[in-house]
Order: sequence, then structure tokens, then C-alpha cells
Amino acid sequence: MTQTRSVRPWYRRMSPRHPDEPHRSATPLELFFDLCFVVAVAQAAGNLHHAVAEGHVGHAVGSYLMVFFAIWWAWMNFTWFASAYDTDDDVYRITTLVEIAGALILAAGVPRAFTEADFATITAGYVVMRLAAVVHWTRAAAGDPTHRAATSRYAVGVVLVQVGWLVRLALPGDWGVASFALLVIAELLVPALAERPGMTPWHPRHIVERYGLFTLIVLGEVVLATSLAVQTGVDAGDRHLWSLAAAGAVIVFALWWLYFDRPVEVSTRLRLALFWGYGHYLVFASVAAVGAGLAVVVDHERGGAHIPGSTAGYAVAVPIAVYLLTLWALHVRRQQRPALAAAFPAAAVLVLLTPWGPMPAHLVAVVMFLLVAVTVLDRRRAAVPERADATTEGGTGPV
Repeated sequence: MTQTRSVRPWYRRMSPRHPDEPHRSATPLELFFDLCFVVAVAQAAGNLHHAVAEGHVGHAVGSYLMVFFAIWWAWMNFTWFASAYDTDDDVYRITTLVEIAGALILAAGVPRAFTEADFATITAGYVVMRLAAVVHWTRAAAGDPTHRAATSRYAVGVVLVQVGWLVRLALPGDWGVASFALLVIAELLVPALAERPGMTPWHPRHIVERYGLFTLIVLGEVVLATSLAVQTGVDAGDRHLWSLAAAGAVIVFALWWLYFDRPVEVSTRLRLALFWGYGHYLVFASVAAVGAGLAVVVDHERGGAHIPGSTAGYAVAVPIAVYLLTLWALHVRRQQRPALAAAFPAAAVLVLLTPWGPMPAHLVAVVMFLLVAVTVLDRRRAAVPERADATTEGGTGPV
């Protein structure tokens, strides 16, 4: 008599990862996921650049914030899910690739959202991404009885909100902004309500790494956008743009330095974790907008922008100020570093004043350079007491 081996159904094979798992790092699929999302980020930043340069500032900013929310929210939800339930089986991979396909559909709809306020294609791509996420959450609910209450709430909540996004397409145009704001609130409430019965087993260090990697990717997009804008001017014989390129490089280097100045930790308390995770919308959106702003400044220097110099300056200054204040709220304020607690907001104010002076981008670069210098000096001062304490505890000191 032959013994048959029981095979668990595909939907029951998704078991949770351990939140204290050592050496947890980003997987190739996660990195591929990030890379494909950069296409959508590039589309959003590129269209922001062109709309601002044409003088449609209010429409450009509103469209950009709406488009970027769809990009960021889909990325963030996958990132936290993968941190808790990345089984890397065939169904998981296929479902994730469907999410990536949705991101590409969304990217294809970005130009029409800016030029015609037509969000139909973006909504279609977004719903594809989010419904694929429902498959993930449904599998997690079946395979992880311990956290079934949370994963089931996620699945139901995501479905209900997606119905809302589809209904929004049929609403009158006058309801566009209000309905968008209402659905954004609904999206933000889903994790807050779903995690209350018991938080899913996401990995804190893995989450920090994933956010850092996406920050690097968005910074790379800034470098590319700025480089292409300067290249266009130099090819046209405008050699004085080299100084603007140098200022842009200093700004990008400073953005990187300030984010990765010290190791980052995310709290496992729900309220603090949501604040940290949600706050990065402003980090990612502002970084990408810096690239668009630098490209606007290049256009203005070449006479190709239909805006005054102060507006071009604010295209760089505003996103950098938002970035600095957000970093202060998420990282610096919690580290109890008095010098930086004052330096970051002060630098943000100075950056906002630069459009009223000559060569705003260059002045912003100077402010950012000085802020980096303050962080370096602050870190060195903090290291001296730590070394002294270590020497005292060890019972030996300098002879």
C-alpha cells in the first residue's frame, strides 16, 4: 500500500517571517520592484518640471502630489507586506510582477494626468497594483492564523477602497479634489485599523533598509534629471551652466548625507511606526521634486521657462525645505541632539529665503553644505563623551 503525501494548497503556504530574523536583507525581487517604480517617479518628476517651467505652478503641484501618492502608497504597502510575508514562492513572485505591471500602467498615465487632468489610466494601474496586493493579504490570512484578524482586515479594507477609486472616475469633475482627499484618508486608515488586533510580523531593520534603498533610487533620479538638463544647455553652448551643475551636485550630496548621517531605527509601536512610514511620503516626494526644480532652474537660465527667477528658485527651495523639516521630524528630533534640533528648521528657513537673492540654487547649495558641516561637528562632539565613557568603564585611560 503506497502512502500519499499531503500537499498544502497554494494559498496556505504563506507563513510569516520572524521579526527578529538575523541578516535580513532586501531580495532581488524587492530591488526589481523598486527599479520599476522609478519609472513612475521619473514620469511624475519630469511632468512636474515641464508644467512648472510653463508657468502652471498650482496645477503642477496638485497633480504631482496626487500622482506621487499613488506611487508611494502602492510601494509602501508592498514593502511592509514583504517584510512580514516574503515567501518567494511562485505565486508570490507572479502576484508581485502583476503589481509591477500596474506600476507601469500608472506611469503611462502620468502625462495625461498633468496635461488633461485625466486620471483614468493612473487609477487603472493603481487598482491593478492594489488588487494584486489583496491576493497577498488573502494568502497571508490563510497561512498565518495568528495574524488572521489583521491580514483579513487588510484584504477587506483594500478592496473597499479600490471600489471607491473606481467610483470616483464617474463623479463630476468638481468633486475631484474632495473625493481624492476622502479616499486618501480611507487608504491611510486601512493599516491603522488592520494592525490594531495584533501587528503583522514586519522586520524593523529590513524596513529601514528598504526605505533607505528607495531613497537612494530617488536620489539617483535627481542626479539623472539634473545631468540631462545641464547637458542640454552645455550642448547648446551655454558653458556657464557648469557652476549650476556643481551647485546641483552639492545639493544632491547633502540630501544623501543628511538622510544617512546616523543609523536609523523605526519603533515597533503602531503609532510611531505609522508616523515614520507615512512621513516618508514627504521625503520621497520632496527629493524627486528637487530634481524637477533643478531642471526648471536650468530652463530659466537658458531662457526657456515662462516664469520669473524667484519662482524658479522656489522650485528648488520649497522641496528642500520640506525635506529638511521632514527629516527633522522623523529622525533628528528623536535623537535628542540640541544643535541639530535648531539647525534643521533654521536651514529650512534660510533655504526659503534664497529665491530673493542672486543665484538661488547656488545659495541653497551653500546652506546645505553648512548644514552638513554642522551635522559632522555634532557627531564628533557626541563621539567624544562616548569614547570617554568607554575608557572609564574599561578601567584604563591614556597614560
